[in-house]
Amino acid sequence: MDHPEHEILYLIQNPMTTTLSAIFDGSSQPWRFLQRELPDLRSNEILVKVLACTICGSDLHSVDGRRSVPLPTILGHEIVGEIVAFGDDTVHCDLAGSPLHIGDRIVWAVVASCDQCYYCHRKLPQKCEMGFKYGHQAYDGGNPFSGGYSGHCILVQGTKIVRLPPSISLEAACPLSCATSTIAAAMRVTGIGKDHSVLVLGAGMLGLTACAMAKEKGASPIVCVDVSLERAELASRFGATHVFSGKQTDASSWKPITKHGFDIGLECTGHNDATRLGIESLRMGGRLGLVGAVFPSEPLPIVMERLVRRQISLIGIHNYGPEDLVAAVHFMQHAESKYPFAELVGPVFPLNEIDSAMNAARSSKNIRVCVRPTSTRST
Repeated sequence: MDHPEHEILYLIQNPMTTTLSAIFDGSSQPWRFLQRELPDLRSNEILVKVLACTICGSDLHSVDGRRSVPLPTILGHEIVGEIVAFGDDTVHCDLAGSPLHIGDRIVWAVVASCDQCYYCHRKLPQKCEMGFKYGHQAYDGGNPFSGGYSGHCILVQGTKIVRLPPSISLEAACPLSCATSTIAAAMRVTGIGKDHSVLVLGAGMLGLTACAMAKEKGASPIVCVDVSLERAELASRFGATHVFSGKQTDASSWKPITKHGFDIGLECTGHNDATRLGIESLRMGGRLGLVGAVFPSEPLPIVMERLVRRQISLIGIHNYGPEDLVAAVHFMQHAESKYPFAELVGPVFPLNEIDSAMNAARSSKNIRVCVRPTSTRST
């Protein structure tokens, strides 16, 4: 049932036994707002109140029709929640063994995994054959509240949770369960460490986080490239030692910085030109982590002989493991005082202005736009 705006605002401000959700029916359809009763929790479920959810680039790809999702659905997966209730038999502790209580602020892995299937046994729980992916599930009677663009979310069995330290701001916490953890996985998989030369392609949330994490691991130099001068310059506040902008940048640009090429590159844009530049910029035996390509694109011509002779490794990183979420929270606990992560999140929109929030998220001026179900708009 659709609601007039004044009814939507009333429902947002008075969440009792019901909750309001923004339903996505497809890129050509308007958003629907539905108010539904909160169901009784099943065994091993947790009910959380959504405090905030930022708009990830993959959400925009879905809304704009570049990426398919089950329909209808509740999008949103960069969520911070507050525990409201526990179902029977629920384990009251997080990944680090810290106790969980009603009222705790938490983040959780984007994929709930069974821990028993083929991929779970091969340390790829994010590809679990029975995986439940928040913000990507069909909206149905079985799991009606599974995304962040809603007043509440129900965490299913197999969800990996981390309780947030009070020192982490709400703004810095939102991307933890997606962008920050994905970069933590990229750091682990590519092996970035002390004195490595690192090339970061893209200065969005992924790229800026990559610069800061590489800096904290002792990497140097750290070069960040973005087509936007404003974003490229922002990277210098997140640990980049050198920044470049413009489409005319090529592998010869870093000759004065690193004679042999980069030890490791991270491609955080999803664009073929950036991937090509990353491959050309690596040293002999270098590694390129591919993080940004989360929507279909044109094939990229690659000269295989050059990869073989130069011993180049291309590594795809999609989502992350539970240990990466723990690492992301630990990183942010110490990094927020050094790097302006909270400043990357804004403006803030209430849930009933989700369409305006998506429009704001399309602007390159906004790294992350935030949706807060109980909020009024702020800029």
